[in-house]
Amino acid sequence: MSTALSGFWARFSGWVIAIAVAAVLLVSALTGDHPGTDLDVLGYALVVTSGLALAAVRRAPVAVLVVAGLCVVGYKAAGFEVPAVAYLFAVYAAVRAGHRITTLAVSVALLVALPLAAMAFTADGPVSEAFAQARDVLELAWLIAAGAAGEALRQAERRADEAERTREETARLRAAEERLHIARELHDSLTHQISIIKVQAGVAVHLARKRGEQVPEALLAIQEAGREATRELRATLETLRDDTKPPSHGLDRVPDLVERARGIGLETTLTIEGPRQDVPAAVDQTAYRIVQESLTNTARHAAATTASIQIDYRPGTLAIRVDDDGRATPGTAPVPGVGLLGMRERVTALGGRLRAEPRSEGGFSVQAELPVGGPL
Repeated sequence: MSTALSGFWARFSGWVIAIAVAAVLLVSALTGDHPGTDLDVLGYALVVTSGLALAAVRRAPVAVLVVAGLCVVGYKAAGFEVPAVAYLFAVYAAVRAGHRITTLAVSVALLVALPLAAMAFTADGPVSEAFAQARDVLELAWLIAAGAAGEALRQAERRADEAERTREETARLRAAEERLHIARELHDSLTHQISIIKVQAGVAVHLARKRGEQVPEALLAIQEAGREATRELRATLETLRDDTKPPSHGLDRVPDLVERARGIGLETTLTIEGPRQDVPAAVDQTAYRIVQESLTNTARHAAATTASIQIDYRPGTLAIRVDDDGRATPGTAPVPGVGLLGMRERVTALGGRLRAEPRSEGGFSVQAELPVGGPL
């Protein structure tokens, strides 16, 4: 209930305040003493208009300030001794929006115009009486108080915005420092080991060819995997050091994953359905990682001989499915390893859905649906 009420207030508060002020001013005009003239209808209309104009004070504070001021001058000239409450609201809103000079100029003009309007109505009265009537309509103290309140709130909001920007900047700096730390750790811990694997595999391939022997497919796969691991590590380190760089792997690299899987003896097929469409960079990279991790798990744990990849471009959704014919037992819950947890975290962060479980006909299936235009 409180949420619904706050939503209603945020949407209609301007009109509620405007109608309330207009009603108060109209009651004041109806109960006040003023000689009846032909301008009464116009006076009542100006009184109500000055209040209703406040409905637009957030969108056009200066325009409302001018309209309210003209209404005050108008109904004062018609003989209505109604306080300029609506104008004080407009002064507060205009100063809060930062229009201090304009508000001061309009207020000075109003203070000059009000005695003239009073003299226009009481042409036979003394000048002092006209000034007294103008003062009753717009007290200078209330005018200053309204402007001071608007300026105080404007300064408070500015300080709050500055504090928020400072917090965001501090958070960005900390995140950048953490990314650099992770990049250094990855470089120190992995680069050396991967380089050794690449060198050893390259030497083994070279010696086999030098002796005229058939190079084993597994050895060639190790050599290619070492090269790919080096490229991926370099791309990851570059991304960590500069998070504005676009991801280096996406759906266009899925055929490379298929070829590498075939290189290690896993018969892999790729099917793409639906008209191809551009997807957000985060979705593109996540789809690639899901296929990559699924094939890695199949090769390492499933003892499978075949795997199938299906990428389906649907309206507003990118669907990915990777099946294998491994030894997963139907009806048993998979043990969530680091790979599955990482896939689930990536998909959840994009507002998508992930299912990873044994198939009823045997083998394992990973199914993901990623929103292309927004959360599912």
